[in-house]
Amino acid sequence: MSGGIESISRLVPGLQNEINSNKAVLNEDKDANFSEVFGKLLNSVNSLQMDAAKAQELLASGDAADLHQVMIAAEEAGIAMDLLLEIRNKLVDAYQTMMRMPM
Repeated sequence: MSGGIESISRLVPGLQNEINSNKAVLNEDKDANFSEVFGKLLNSVNSLQMDAAKAQELLASGDAADLHQVMIAAEEAGIAMDLLLEIRNKLVDAYQTMMRMPM
C-alpha cells in the first residue's frame, strides 16, 4: 500500500474535488467560534430533513418518478440526524465530566 489515499482518488471519480472543497470550507471556518459551526451543522441537518420530506411528498403525490432517490434522501437525512445526536451526546457527556471535576 505505497500509494495511500492518493491512489483511491483514481478509483472514485470526483473524490479529489470533494476533498479540495472540504479543505476550502475548513479554511473559511478557521476563525468561526463553536456556536457558529454548530449552528451551521444544525442548519445543514435541517435542510437535509426538509429535502427528504419534500421528496417523500412528491413521491406520495406521484410527481417523483425515482423511488431510489427518495430513499437515498431519507437515509441521508437519517444518518445526519444520528450524527447530530451523537455529537450532542458527547457534548453533554463532556459538560457533565467537567462539572464533576473538583475545584
